[in-house]
Amino acid sequence: MKNCIPLVLVVCAGLFASCRNNEPVADLIIYGGTIYTVNDKQPVAEAVAVRGDTIVFVGPASEALKRFKDDSTRLIDLKGQILTPGFIEGHGHIMGVGYNELDLNLMDVKSYDELIQRVKEAAGKAQPGEWVLGRGWHQDKWEEKPPVIIKGFQTHHALSAATPDNPVFLRHASGHAALANAKAMEIAGINQLSRESLMQISEEGGEIIRDELGNPTGIFNELAMSLISRHIPANEGDRAARALDLAIQACWKNGITSFHDAGATRENIALFRQFKETGKLGVRLYVMLTGWDRNLVYEWFKRGPEIDAQHWLTIRAVKLNCDGALGSRGAWLLEPYSDRPGFYGMPTYPMDSVLAISRAALKAGFQVCSHAIGDRANREILNRYEQAFRENPRVTDHRFRIEHAQHLHPDDIPRFGKLKVFPAMQAIHMSSDRPWAIDRLGEKRIKEGAYMWQALLQSGAVIINGTDAPVEPLNPVACFYASVTRKTLKGKPEGGYEPEQKMTRQQALRSYTLDAAHGAFEENIKGSVEPGKLADFTVFSRDIMKIPENEILQTEITMTIIGGKVVYKKQDGP
Repeated sequence: MKNCIPLVLVVCAGLFASCRNNEPVADLIIYGGTIYTVNDKQPVAEAVAVRGDTIVFVGPASEALKRFKDDSTRLIDLKGQILTPGFIEGHGHIMGVGYNELDLNLMDVKSYDELIQRVKEAAGKAQPGEWVLGRGWHQDKWEEKPPVIIKGFQTHHALSAATPDNPVFLRHASGHAALANAKAMEIAGINQLSRESLMQISEEGGEIIRDELGNPTGIFNELAMSLISRHIPANEGDRAARALDLAIQACWKNGITSFHDAGATRENIALFRQFKETGKLGVRLYVMLTGWDRNLVYEWFKRGPEIDAQHWLTIRAVKLNCDGALGSRGAWLLEPYSDRPGFYGMPTYPMDSVLAISRAALKAGFQVCSHAIGDRANREILNRYEQAFRENPRVTDHRFRIEHAQHLHPDDIPRFGKLKVFPAMQAIHMSSDRPWAIDRLGEKRIKEGAYMWQALLQSGAVIINGTDAPVEPLNPVACFYASVTRKTLKGKPEGGYEPEQKMTRQQALRSYTLDAAHGAFEENIKGSVEPGKLADFTVFSRDIMKIPENEILQTEITMTIIGGKVVYKKQDGP
């Protein structure tokens, strides 16, 4: 009898096990730091418990460990660091991010001479006749100006002399202009006498910049870039796959768990699907179809949106490129450029087509996301949206967007909130562009309508943040810093540019998480740390919500978690 266990203990033990087994044991518990949930009902928490790819508990660490831990549960101690919902890149070009890793990355060049030297070195490693491709140069950010400038840009001659045997095509950081050398122009048949296929390019929204004698300077603006780019060999499948793999890794390193891809082609979508089917996608994609392929757009309108039940690949938006960029003077303005009299920039997409696609998208359940940087472009797009909404009153949750919305006429700012149009704005553009943007627009236009974050928020608009990578680096810490300081990354000027337009830190965090999810119809599955939502998290080395602003840029991403799995961990992270 001494080896017998009293029946009452057996029963009690059985009941305890039964009760314990009914509790959803967590696969992962994260604790030991501050969790900013972006949930107004519970703004801060100590711990989060995850089962599978879903959050099951947010609250005190003691309760999480008591209720949800067993021997199989993985524990992550944040060691005082902070966790937020996974950051969402609200507007970027994921294949461009990858190709920037494969091609010449010229974002950090400080002069035309340095650019030429980089390209000369790359050409020296290439076979004769092989194309040398790159992106990222920006003439207004150079510390030294080229000796010859025409209409604000350098000319090709020094580059051509350094690369006589290889065609060279270098996209501007904005992606809205490019520099070609003589060999590339020779292949394309562009010379003093080629007066445009040129008429058509000019009418559609493009420009070959020429000198006073009519010779091409090597600068191709907007749609004129296609005169050169059409001669570049297409990216092979293996190269495209390598680019996407590199882009995914870049997202992980930068704490990006979801990515709004602004303009995907048929080939891109096929590659995304291939990665998803083989389990390699690795970052959640919200895809905008490129509006350049209208057949593709209308095929999808007939088919309807594709919403992935596992939330890796969703296709339900269309991207329309409606004007150019400020750096290349392609942004479409109501008044002429201050530094190029008589020139207003240009539309790059027919406004009639914007209206037609908006009407069709509303009927088909698609969102329209129109690139508009200049104040004229923004007004014209808002006008077309408003007409399409008026004609389709039954569609009350359209969530149409304007991508960038950088420069607005004051009269148009309240229209975003009134029409429920989302401005998808990249705060880092202000940091990078504001020092020279005043030359393009003048003080009055800058102060009344440029980078108007707080004014838009006060109008009731929901701002989606991001970097427009690879136009800017994918780094969300720099973008967060720009959002709350309105300074350059060198900390200038004191107090920030137009400081009344700063976001609060809470607004900036929401713009990168819950509001970005809202801009993709995904606020019920991501964007905040709440039970029932996806377990996507970003871990920061410092408390960006509290530290002095001059320390924000020293913050690092130490861990990225997607669907409850750690996909990136800095060596000295938690």
